[in-house]
Amino acid sequence: MTERRSAAMPAPEILGFAVAVVSFQTRDLLERCLLSVRTAQPLETVVADNGSTDGSIELVRAKFAEMRLIVDERNRGYGAAANLAIASCAAPAILLLNSDTEIEPGAVPALGRYLAEHPAAAIVGPRIVNPDGSLQPSTLANPSAADMLMGDTGLHLLVRRLPAVRERFLRTWAHDRARAVPWVTGAALAIRRDAFEAVGGFDERYFMYYEEADLCRRLAHAGYETHFAPVTTVVHARSASTHQQPVAMRREWLVSYRRYLATHGTRRSGRAQLGLLRAFALARTQRDRVRLHLERGPERRRQLSIAVEGWSALLRERELWKL
Repeated sequence: MTERRSAAMPAPEILGFAVAVVSFQTRDLLERCLLSVRTAQPLETVVADNGSTDGSIELVRAKFAEMRLIVDERNRGYGAAANLAIASCAAPAILLLNSDTEIEPGAVPALGRYLAEHPAAAIVGPRIVNPDGSLQPSTLANPSAADMLMGDTGLHLLVRRLPAVRERFLRTWAHDRARAVPWVTGAALAIRRDAFEAVGGFDERYFMYYEEADLCRRLAHAGYETHFAPVTTVVHARSASTHQQPVAMRREWLVSYRRYLATHGTRRSGRAQLGLLRAFALARTQRDRVRLHLERGPERRRQLSIAVEGWSALLRERELWKL
């Protein structure tokens, strides 16, 4: 039960927040994101753009002149852009956002209060929903063969239907209370600056994917915690940038996953997970080839063709599956 605060007790401290938005080729979504950030009134806002050519840079300059814009035309990846944005802020806490998100007006004070009241928390992930309002699960276990089996076999879809079991797994629980977790997805991260700087920020070797998992793991080694806290809700359109190059992004996901395993796991465990993932990729490719042969709808055929092409290309790169 939540303890009632007496009238004589002072209001809790609220940690001051900046907002940092990482952007690439998502002009229309970026505009909606920045409008929501403006309404939330953070101490400062920084947009780090990775060399967009779709008008995103011009949009920020024309309609959001009060926000600081950093353009890195080299496009060194998400983590590098986030590091640049956070380094340019002075606030003690930063809400790091994907450009395909929208936040509530009260998001900044809610997260600021939570961080102030939980000094062990270095990262806080808010509740995330899809544009239709449905929950977007955002808490995850550290990668393991067991967790991979849960996700890639679809077992989590069955577990989600079993009330007595689903609350035990991070993929399927209700996301209805605050708790410490191994890591949270990076669409929206409230970050305590001193902790972030203490571990050197994001590892820029991760171009895309798993940079937040790596950060949370290094913070845990340094004695900090990662929390999920539904004190505010963020709408996330999901994969707005990555869907533009699905085959290349699938390869980038595997490269980052392999790097994470090499950094944080044993060689034996990493090899087992890569072997299991390769078996799933082979099975998925064969399944999608059959579906492609049977499918008549043009859009679905396009999606299946991309999936088959992507996994087939990765399976041919044998060195990617070794550790």
